[in-house]
Amino acid sequence: MSEALTAATLIAKSLKARGTTRVYALCGGHIMPIWMALVNAGIEIIDVRDERSAVYMAHASAAVSGGLGVALVTAGPGVTNAMTGIANAHKSRIPVLILSGLPPRTQENRGALQDMSHIDLVRSITRYAHTIGHAHAVARELDAAIAAALGHGDEPGPAFIDLPVDIQRETVPAALCATEHVAGVARPKTRPGDDDLAAAVKLIAQAQRPVVISGRGANTAPRELAAFLTAARAGYLDTGETKGIVPESHAAHIGAVRGAAMQQADLIITVGRRLDFQLAYGSPAVFGQASLLRIADTAAELSDNRLGDVSLLGDLGLTLAELARRLDAQPHPSDEAWLAGLRGKHAERVAGLLETLESAPSDAAGRMAPNRLLAELKKRLDPQAVIIADGGDSLSFARVALNGRTYLDPGPLGCIGIGPAFAIGAAKAAPGRQVVAVTGDGSFGFTAMELDTAVRHKAACMIVVSNNGSWAIEVRDQMDRFGRAVGTQLQYADYAAMARAFGMKAWRLETAAEIAPALDEAFAALADGEPVLIDAVTSPEPPSSDSKSGLAWVPDHQALEAWDAAERNWLGLS
Repeated sequence: MSEALTAATLIAKSLKARGTTRVYALCGGHIMPIWMALVNAGIEIIDVRDERSAVYMAHASAAVSGGLGVALVTAGPGVTNAMTGIANAHKSRIPVLILSGLPPRTQENRGALQDMSHIDLVRSITRYAHTIGHAHAVARELDAAIAAALGHGDEPGPAFIDLPVDIQRETVPAALCATEHVAGVARPKTRPGDDDLAAAVKLIAQAQRPVVISGRGANTAPRELAAFLTAARAGYLDTGETKGIVPESHAAHIGAVRGAAMQQADLIITVGRRLDFQLAYGSPAVFGQASLLRIADTAAELSDNRLGDVSLLGDLGLTLAELARRLDAQPHPSDEAWLAGLRGKHAERVAGLLETLESAPSDAAGRMAPNRLLAELKKRLDPQAVIIADGGDSLSFARVALNGRTYLDPGPLGCIGIGPAFAIGAAKAAPGRQVVAVTGDGSFGFTAMELDTAVRHKAACMIVVSNNGSWAIEVRDQMDRFGRAVGTQLQYADYAAMARAFGMKAWRLETAAEIAPALDEAFAALADGEPVLIDAVTSPEPPSSDSKSGLAWVPDHQALEAWDAAERNWLGLS
């Protein structure tokens, strides 16, 4: 029989037994029993400067480690501050557990400090949201919340539980503190039926120009995905959700010619990927008459916007491995010349990219082009690096220029401002790996105070600020469409000085000639385990691919102007 524990201690011990080694948190009276219980259980607390950052860090930790991220925030404004982070994890389908507290039950509905219904606020952006009303329920509620976050039977995503502070201090009977309450946390595995697998194999075997597009779910099965690409003789388009999981050397990569691939394919295969705005909602106006095979481990990734001709629901590792086995045993003619041609064009563009980046000229004021900065950064990145791209224009430039084993960005919510917090969470989850966040000066401002957190907790990450003194993508939209810029200009503030004030090593770069020596010093410090910041004054003049494509001004039917025109024509609206 286990010993009786307080509810707070039971939560801490349960998290510890499940493998939780750190929790991202901001202190407060309504969560102090849990806070101290975590410390007593040997769980590291990364104390942050804003609750939104706590959830961002837990998000990045989960994304990098493949496990559960945990955040602890206090009642009232602690929860409301955290909601943007919760919403971002919700849209990105990342398993994060958020714990919070409430005033004692004896003060309920009496106007207590920070008394509000958190559940009503977070229910629409969580997989599970519940207030624990009795100490006896702690273990089972924690089980249920974690299972929901990990996606047992549904999409993974954030789960939220809170409990009054008096319950946190109550004793849970020994019988309810037994180890069975922390067992069996692995996500159940399912497998598609044989008839569905056979239908999928037939669809692939008949295709001449199959193209695979990967998403969130594929992160659990990178080796199986690579083997499936080979067996299916398919072209491959990664996305922001999976960039880097299949090595660039794999012969299926054709991402540099994704427009042609999407238009010319006769079979599109989505693997753990929603058909959201980044994939034109699966519209025939963009994808033509291609057949559609959808493979996912959650039903929601099979039914959004467009149903597949064949759909497979099951564990992606098992499913992809079985499809590859069956395809290897069955000859199927594909258009090898088509794929080889696209692969050749892809390779040409990739080979020419660094030269294009390196030759990007400074503007008339001597401010470096963003691509010039990224070219030098690219040279120094390890293949196993964690890359974080944040902002508007800066994200667009970085997405094209930089590659690493793991790539994180604001995701489908478009939640800019994640850079510093994601970098800290990733650095703590992946010690020994390079962690580099590239962010614009506007987006940096959202969570810039977390530089203090990085220094205090020795989070070895590099934060690169492309400081162009503006919200550049919006400036261009305003000037092109309205003839003037309003509320979109910033200072060329000295963010390096700000970083140094927190005790962080930092470099202020104002010309292209300063980039290489500063990065050499910064990467050396990073390798020694220090957080560092590069503040690079960049030109706001070069247009990013996103600003040129129409993403800034939000066309009516599609995210990109070219897609929108195709959609209007397809609908007969042109």
